[in-house]
Amino acid sequence: MGELLAQTTAELHRFLDNKLPSLGDNDWWNKRVVDKLSFSQQRHIEQRGIGELAGLDLAALIRIFDQNWFDLNWKESFPPDVRHFVKEMQIIRNRWAHVTVEQYSKEDIYRDLDTLQRFLALIDAGEELRDKVESERKGLLALQRYDEAEISAIENTIGEEIEEVSEAKAEAKTQGGSVAFQPPQIVQLISNPSMRGPVLEVQEQDTENRYKVFIDGAAKWFYESQLEEEPSEEGQPPVSLNRFHAHLTALHIQHPNPSTLYSLNAARVDFIPYQFRPVLKFIRADRPRLLIADGVGVGKTIEAGLILRELQARREVRSVLIICPRPLVAERKWMMEMKRFEERFTQLDGKMLRHCISETELEGQWPEQHAKTILPYSLLDEAQLHGSQATGRSRRKRKQIGLLDLDPPPRFDLVIVDEAHHARNPGTYTHEAVRFFCENAEAVVFLTATPLMLGNDDLFVLLNLLRPDLIIDKESFRHIAEPNPHINRAVDIARGGSENWQKEAAAALEDALRTDWGSHIMAQDPECIGVKKDLTQETLTLEDRVGMIHRLEGLHTFSGIINRTRRRDIGEFTIREPQTIEVQFTEKQRELHDALIEVQSRILSKIHSKETVNFMVTTLRRQAASCLYGLAPFIDDILNRRIEGIGAQESSDEYELLDHSAAGEIMPEIREVAKRAKRIDGTEDPKLQALKEIIRDKQDLENNKLMIFSSFRHTLDYLFPKLLAIGIRVGMVHGGTPDDERITLRDRFKQPRENPDTIDVLLFSEVGCEGLDYQFCDCIVNYDLPWNPMRIEQRIGRIDRRGQKSEKTLIYNLITPDTVDADIYERCLMRIGVFNDAIGAGEEILGTLAKEIRNIGENIQLTESERREKLQQIADNEVRLIREKQALEDKEADFFGIQLPADQAQKDIEGASSYWLSPVSVKNLVENYLHNITEKTQDHILGEKATKSLRISHEGRTRLLKDYQALPRSASTTHKEWENWLKGSKSHLAITFETQEAVENRDATFITPLHPLVRQAASAIESSGKKPICIVQAIDDEIPAGHYPFVIYEWQYLGVRKDLRLYPIAQSPEVTKRLSSLLEHGRTGSLADDQMPKQEIFDALEKEQYRLWSEARSTHQEKNRRVADHRRESLKNSHLGRMAMLNSMLDQATNEKIRRMREGQLANAEADYQRRIKELDEAVKKADLNADPVAYGVVVLTPEKST
Repeated sequence: MGELLAQTTAELHRFLDNKLPSLGDNDWWNKRVVDKLSFSQQRHIEQRGIGELAGLDLAALIRIFDQNWFDLNWKESFPPDVRHFVKEMQIIRNRWAHVTVEQYSKEDIYRDLDTLQRFLALIDAGEELRDKVESERKGLLALQRYDEAEISAIENTIGEEIEEVSEAKAEAKTQGGSVAFQPPQIVQLISNPSMRGPVLEVQEQDTENRYKVFIDGAAKWFYESQLEEEPSEEGQPPVSLNRFHAHLTALHIQHPNPSTLYSLNAARVDFIPYQFRPVLKFIRADRPRLLIADGVGVGKTIEAGLILRELQARREVRSVLIICPRPLVAERKWMMEMKRFEERFTQLDGKMLRHCISETELEGQWPEQHAKTILPYSLLDEAQLHGSQATGRSRRKRKQIGLLDLDPPPRFDLVIVDEAHHARNPGTYTHEAVRFFCENAEAVVFLTATPLMLGNDDLFVLLNLLRPDLIIDKESFRHIAEPNPHINRAVDIARGGSENWQKEAAAALEDALRTDWGSHIMAQDPECIGVKKDLTQETLTLEDRVGMIHRLEGLHTFSGIINRTRRRDIGEFTIREPQTIEVQFTEKQRELHDALIEVQSRILSKIHSKETVNFMVTTLRRQAASCLYGLAPFIDDILNRRIEGIGAQESSDEYELLDHSAAGEIMPEIREVAKRAKRIDGTEDPKLQALKEIIRDKQDLENNKLMIFSSFRHTLDYLFPKLLAIGIRVGMVHGGTPDDERITLRDRFKQPRENPDTIDVLLFSEVGCEGLDYQFCDCIVNYDLPWNPMRIEQRIGRIDRRGQKSEKTLIYNLITPDTVDADIYERCLMRIGVFNDAIGAGEEILGTLAKEIRNIGENIQLTESERREKLQQIADNEVRLIREKQALEDKEADFFGIQLPADQAQKDIEGASSYWLSPVSVKNLVENYLHNITEKTQDHILGEKATKSLRISHEGRTRLLKDYQALPRSASTTHKEWENWLKGSKSHLAITFETQEAVENRDATFITPLHPLVRQAASAIESSGKKPICIVQAIDDEIPAGHYPFVIYEWQYLGVRKDLRLYPIAQSPEVTKRLSSLLEHGRTGSLADDQMPKQEIFDALEKEQYRLWSEARSTHQEKNRRVADHRRESLKNSHLGRMAMLNSMLDQATNEKIRRMREGQLANAEADYQRRIKELDEAVKKADLNADPVAYGVVVLTPEKST
């Protein structure tokens, strides 16, 4: 046998010496020979000075043949499956290198001779050697005296063993003493084929050989029976297009792209483009922190849920905390909304929160059963934050530890703070608690519909909570905000599109760059540099101007941490139809109202410039304008210090409560007003009568539901029995309504009128409806009006929101002439259009307007004519500004024929979406996986409708369960339900891949890119390690017919900004551009062996890829450096400000504990700064672009008429 192998070495040398140079490489010796050898073989060549194939032994030559198989096969078109003979020859050579003929059975020798004969035929060896091997084989058969049947049986066995390489290896291992794998051969674990790596070292042993393999980032030892050779894609047959599609989908799921949306088809919500804008901002931000300040009714809850889904696509999200107002907990709004995202949340009450705190203290982590939970603001009091002291005489009840005492503190993967303006007052327990949770969270999202003005402290406080590393103090806030007015001016200029708009916009941008922040930070920003350069180009096209508006808005210094989608940006949900109902006072009512004015004059003669007095007197007048019959009990509550009963909820966020010590001397005057109020005859009430007529007319319509708002609890308490008395099915919701009653009332209000238990009219205070959705109702009555325009918008937003079915919403405003409320209504609120349209471009002006209205309304020193004149003046000024801004946007929409923000949102979504994550692609991935794992060709997904039936046998579910258990463990409801079905007895499961069907059919399991079935399908397909090749038959009349080879590369961007993209390279640039579409719409094709592209074609594609890669790598590294420099400068400025503030606080501290705390904060701030600077330096140093081919193919284009 040794002589035969020696002659085989010569034949193989001759074969390779003839074939390898013809593959077209200039340096074929290094590329085709040296680079293909193991480390030890390369060292042998170097030491011996070998420079030709004749100097290599059989092991090296077989390895070279094997490593060049793919290229040789393209050129020589070897018969199918003959590569097994090359693999077998490696084993045969290893056997005979370590054993003698006596150690072999005759049957084993016969098998080796048979394989050798087939291998010699493959390399076209000389007849003499092949005849000699044949003679030896027949002689062995004669010696054994096998009959024809036995010979046939042996040959059949040999054929089966050749087809099953793993069985041949197992046979080799039983012989002992052989080495199946050589360094640096790539092997993989039999138990987990996705774990693969190179062999580093071999230990030959009498029992079983051991191999050191570099796997999973470390060198580990394995026995030979645990390993197998990595399957090679070279020479593998083409796969179907469906299988090719499945491979690309698996790549997208296993390697999430930072710039691709994974939440598009991952929730039971309607697709609304603008709701993905904050999602894109969040995943592209330098830190996972975002303030969503969208308009009322835009869908902030949905946007937060989409962000949660996007996070889940990228990493495991085990814990989520949602903080929100108590009414939203009572009505389970967040709990129900999260079910649309396949999530189950608990809701905490006081007892459960104390339990969570105790468990965290004992176990060191937040209890798992409340890992995803909802917490109302109302629980964030002193006892929960700082703990409670021991009670009782025996002191047996120990102190309850507070949240802030927990060490380590609870860490949530995501914290969502709804109605975040509740935390805008520093020094409150709410503010302190929100800061605590945010400081210990991986990601944070704030939600608020309250307009945020740069001059307002509210925005500073919220951003300081959200990004204390960036927004350190008010000075740094003003510093960062300084360029924004100039940027806004540049945006307005671009929108206006005047003849010199580019020059004027560039001048505005220059003004922004002259500010401190602009000169130090913005001037280094690559995007700002690009905008500035483009503005100086020749006249930009219309399309360029649209893009420039978007780019200029992106330069806003807070654009990366604030998302602001206004109602005007996305169009109106319905037509608003306001109606003003003027109701005059009766004579007695007028007398009482005038008496109140007289009391006001007498008060002024005693007390001057007292804000609390101004507030109280003004509130009395507003209560009188709202409902005189609620005035007497209102005053009684003031006198009895039951301030909480006042119920002027819309003012509670803006004023201090009444200081009785300061107002004590005016109480006699107030009591006199109360006595007169009690003497009024309650039988005549024109305002109540007008309300009854509105209710009566509404009851005649199909939708008879009506919501009535008042700022005052006393007004609601008056109306409720009056409406009951006339047979109206009425309910009342205010801040003091118990949670269970609130839920019951809403459910009854939503019921159809035919239901005997339904409610037709519901009374609300401001707090009673905050954040809640009542789009099934289409009519509201403002029994009185708040002076803050945004409070009015909040009221209307309860019904004028997405999901409203009526074409128009009715808004009745009951106004009493010759009152302060009437003056403000007529001269301000109606003129700014708050009742007719959702507040749009003028939103940022309204904060100033609301304050001015309040100042004028409370200024009881003004005469009636002076008050009206001032209201007229501010209305003229502010309305002009609002209309100018709206005119710009209207002009823009008319000129472009589009609504720019909505159009831009759609473009952003299109740019971030991927066909390979669509429902069609996900379904195809699952189908391929199920066919592979069940080893059956039958359909497993049945049905033509959107809801389908998944049918898997018990054996198939057992296999699926094994793959599922290999996934990272997850406590999500979706994972639990999937696992329960796999372990259960039912073989059918209702499923859907379509979002709309999932919205309408909650019983169907929604199969999304995040579902465990899809995850395990992607893992199984991608872990096979094969790089498929596909023949794609497609039609395109614009590209010449022909064969176009292509390669798909995976480009991984490393550095400050990471990214991952699939980058196709085809023989034709046009095919490259359209490859995604051709793959999407093509079908599986076929080519004859002689039509398959030669290796030199793929080599040419690789060279083109290298050219493009080299350019992209240089660009990426340069851009990475610029971004790092920009962030380093920003970080440095923020750090200096932060340290200065902490040092000042340390200097002012006298208490030793406080000083130690400040010193610790200083040390932590310095450590945090050094860590982040180091991360930036490392990101610059390691900036690179890795390229790896992941799939091959040929597009066969035919003209449409030929198909």
